Amino acid sequence: MSQQTAPGAKTIVDERTETRPDYRVEEGDHERFSHYVPRDKLTEAMVMGTPVVALCGKVWVPSRDPERFPVCPECKEIWESLPQGGDD
Repeated sequence: MSQQTAPGAKTIVDERTETRPDYRVEEGDHERFSHYVPRDKLTEAMVMGTPVVALCGKVWVPSRDPERFPVCPECKEIWESLPQGGDD
């Protein structure tokens, strides 16, 4: 079976350049969320470089400004479901 083009037919080449977004992120920013952890544990982790556990279960060593990222929806939901502390 021979594939020949009809007389007068042309081959059209559709060239497209694929543009990909730049997804380079710093280590630890892969989820792009700020997480809830006890304040004293966060301070210790920032100073000592020890890992912390967020309300959602994420374990990491914090080293970035949490203000740069939105709050983890799972941490926020857990936090809002906790009973409010008393003024005792």
